[in-house]
Amino acid sequence: MSTPGVPTLSFSVVDARILAEAAVPTLAFRLRVAAQASDDVRAVVLSAQVRIAVARRFHDPVTRARLTELFGDGNQWSSSARSLLWTQASVTVPPFTGDTIVDLPVACTYDMETATAKYFHALDGGDIPLDFLFSGGVFYADARGALQTGRIAWDREARFALPVSLWREMIERYYPDSVWLRLDRKSFDRLQAWKARQAFPSWQSAVDALLGAADRERQP
Repeated sequence: MSTPGVPTLSFSVVDARILAEAAVPTLAFRLRVAAQASDDVRAVVLSAQVRIAVARRFHDPVTRARLTELFGDGNQWSSSARSLLWTQASVTVPPFTGDTIVDLPVACTYDMETATAKYFHALDGGDIPLDFLFSGGVFYADARGALQTGRIAWDREARFALPVSLWREMIERYYPDSVWLRLDRKSFDRLQAWKARQAFPSWQSAVDALLGAADRERQP
């Protein structure tokens, strides 16, 4: 239960948009923060843990096959496909009475070694079910006008369905028709030296040559 006098805040996610001109792919989630009309909220230092509620989404057999690396085969899904931690985000909410809207920016990686990027990449459409778990502190004025501070109640949560199409549109803006892969330096140096020896004009042509050679080796 909240400490007497501390505003009891509630949160909801109104919508999401691509944050324009960000240095990295970033989504801005619009949060509605609400208090009692009599509360004089001076500021909220807000943190949010964002989780992917995998179990709330239907995954067809093709998608499940793409996600075997994360959740195992069909027999393992009931226990493994629960929830994925996506990120931690924070924002400072300015003074308000009643309710207010604020953007919560979330930077999005396309590093295909991360579980969340693998999960997003495997989805063809529909929505990504998200859980927002809120924490932090609230600064408010008491009945005498004195500045007070308190903690946000531990059970403050919100749900949101993020369209896969919005995530893909954002990634396409930053990585058009491409995927971001990470190599350790030793492997990269070997690949770079081989590319130079073979005089390939681009990394794409070098990788295509390696894949072509691997395909030919598998042929009977």
